[in-house]
Amino acid sequence: MLHPSLVLSRRRLLGAGVLMGSVALTGCSTASSPRRSTDGWVAWPADDLWPDGFGQAPAEVQEAYRYAVVNRDALQWMPCFCGCGADGHRSNFDCYVRELRDDGSVVLDSMSFG
Repeated sequence: MLHPSLVLSRRRLLGAGVLMGSVALTGCSTASSPRRSTDGWVAWPADDLWPDGFGQAPAEVQEAYRYAVVNRDALQWMPCFCGCGADGHRSNFDCYVRELRDDGSVVLDSMSFG
C-alpha cells in the first residue's frame, strides 16, 4: 500500500501537468489567432476589433469608418472630392477601405484619419 504523502504528491504532479498543458494550449491558440491582431490598418469589424489608435480618433471619424465598411454598395457610387484620385481612389468608399479580405478582415485606408 502506498503512503498517503506519495499519493498526494502524485495527484499534485498530475494536476499540475494537466493545468500546465491546458495553459500552454490556450496560449498557443490565442497567440496565433489572426483575429487578435490589429497591427497596422487591419480591422475585424465583425469582432469589433480595430487598429491601434482607432479608439483615440474622434467619434465622427470612427463612425465614418464603421459606416464605410458595411455600406460599400452606397459609397462606391459617390465620387471622392478630396483629390485622392492620384492614390487610386475611384469612390468615397476607397477613402476609407483599401481592401476587403475573404477572411472577414478589412484593410483600412488611413487617409481619412486626418
